[in-house]
Amino acid sequence: MCGICGFIEPAWGSAGRRPDEIAGIVRAMADSLAHRGPDGDGVWTDPSAGIALGHRRLAIVELSPLGRQPMESADGRLVLTYNGEIYNHLDLRAELEAAGVGLRGHSDTEVLVEACALWGVERTVGRLIGIFAFALWDRAARRLVLVRDQVGVKPLYWGETGTGGEAGGLMFGSELKALRAYPGWNAEPDRDALASFFRFGYVPEPHSIYRGVHKLPPGSMLTWEPGRGVTGIERYWNMRDFAGASPRERDPAEAVEELDRLLRDAVGRQMMADVPLGAFLSGGIDSSTVVALMQAQSGRPVRSFSIGFHETGYDEATHAAAVARHLGTDHTELYVARDHVRDVIPALPDMFDEPFADSSQIPTYLVSEMTRRHVTVALSGDGGDELFAGYHRYFWADAARRRLAAVPSAAKRAGAALFGGVSEPAWDRLFGLVPQAVRPERAGDRMHKLGAMLALPDDAGLYRGLLSHWDDPEELVPGSREPRGILWDRSVAAEIPDFIRRMQFLDAVTYLPEDILAKVDRASMAVALEARVPLLDHRVVEFAWGLPHSLKVRNGQGKWLLRQVLHRYVPQELVERPKMGFSVPVGAWLRGPLRDWAEDLLDERRMREGGLLNPVPVRRRWVEHLAGRRDWSDSLWGVLMFQSWSRRWLDGSAPVTAAERGSPALYGT
Repeated sequence: MCGICGFIEPAWGSAGRRPDEIAGIVRAMADSLAHRGPDGDGVWTDPSAGIALGHRRLAIVELSPLGRQPMESADGRLVLTYNGEIYNHLDLRAELEAAGVGLRGHSDTEVLVEACALWGVERTVGRLIGIFAFALWDRAARRLVLVRDQVGVKPLYWGETGTGGEAGGLMFGSELKALRAYPGWNAEPDRDALASFFRFGYVPEPHSIYRGVHKLPPGSMLTWEPGRGVTGIERYWNMRDFAGASPRERDPAEAVEELDRLLRDAVGRQMMADVPLGAFLSGGIDSSTVVALMQAQSGRPVRSFSIGFHETGYDEATHAAAVARHLGTDHTELYVARDHVRDVIPALPDMFDEPFADSSQIPTYLVSEMTRRHVTVALSGDGGDELFAGYHRYFWADAARRRLAAVPSAAKRAGAALFGGVSEPAWDRLFGLVPQAVRPERAGDRMHKLGAMLALPDDAGLYRGLLSHWDDPEELVPGSREPRGILWDRSVAAEIPDFIRRMQFLDAVTYLPEDILAKVDRASMAVALEARVPLLDHRVVEFAWGLPHSLKVRNGQGKWLLRQVLHRYVPQELVERPKMGFSVPVGAWLRGPLRDWAEDLLDERRMREGGLLNPVPVRRRWVEHLAGRRDWSDSLWGVLMFQSWSRRWLDGSAPVTAAERGSPALYGT
């Protein structure tokens, strides 16, 4: 689990640029990723071709120098720089050896480069079980290929250089930091991408916060060729193919058995490491399932880790501890003080590289920081909500959609005005009378969303409205034109007519890779911790999409099949409770201990001087939030994260110091 970077500049090769200069550039790019790989580094260059590959290593498998990268194939034709883990590398190794390929070490890196040499890139990536992003240079064909894993667990940014044609080149990196170290880096923010960020709290792929820099989509392969530049980006695996297929009815008992077997295999493969290993445990369905299957396959107590908060309604540590006691894990927990949270906030722009506004980034970093003190690898339960319909919003939105379908347009407009006039506390008092099991989280915010959705013309707009932090982000970013991605694509409804299944799919190709997985990757790699996600083994993903609705949702509750697997290992009463989510009380903190920090960043003059924000709607929401009339924490957190990022990366501020962030573990232990 590492950081990769590199570039191809054909003009440099023909101009005879000095080898030490080319090596120095790629080394500077790699050094910017040292937090991802503190165990070693490597560069490979071919000055005649103008190419350089860089690598920072976090040694997990094959700790000896035989695992070092960039790595050449035995025949010298291919050169690989790779970030990730191939969980079926032992199976592939056996096939390679049977085919007469002699392997020098025991790393999955060597298996990957030799498999590409023997079978070709396309055939190889179709056989990989793992999480990966890699660049492969073919010295004979002078072709560069970039590849990203099926679901998008590992990140990969890229951008073209030069003017196209023979002079055109390409640069790439695991994080934007690496691209910033490239000569002539043009740090021009993309207003259109910024508008998308304010809607969703993340910048959706293929865009990045910078104009001309892109994210390689999950399950994709990019090819660059001399004289032609980027010749195409092709999908070798597409979530839509599986989500759009018709599920078949299955015997429930057989489905439980098959999912148990599949998850055991996925978890077992991901427990292989030559370094200490553990797991995040919240006590919820997903993480409890992963830890239970780990413990079932371990001859000693598994290391499990959780964090807690003293604020009522945000603490899951007690539930995690109960599950840990039942399973017999070696459990560690940390209760977080507000001062610790405040210490992390100044480091977020460095950690995430582009604006990112899921406030659970804070507890994700904190649990990673604590876990890294004990282990180098941690398994996580991410992905269960998207695959097995676990989010409350699926059922809440589906019920709202059904009721709204029967409401005349005039009544919808009147309802929108009515909902918009009710205060947040009033809604919360009203929903305090509703049983907790069916109560929408943060009732006031949900009712505000419902008011905004009443006039939307279709299901796509309804769900998009539910996800939006700002309903009109173009008002917030003057001169922007928000990109219209898959959440505007009405053809999705024709392919996936079931509304809940469609919401699952849209989350799986947007929110999951761009928010959840990006958050876990940046927060864990900030402390050189490898995070693995067995529920997102692509075989589990394909199996989940083949399930009928009845095996995911029963009695208004999701994850039915996953729960049945978990109940084999953990008593139902320990895990069956209302879903809490991994969050922090940002709304209350912005009115309290974070108020001065927020006031500084939301100063009207400061926002206007940046030239990218219209401060009027921001100030309006800030005043309403402070007065308690609305909980605008989601939308305000986005502005605060952008302002903090802008101060760090656009205003030329100095890097965050250890004293400022107060956390010596950040970017290393």
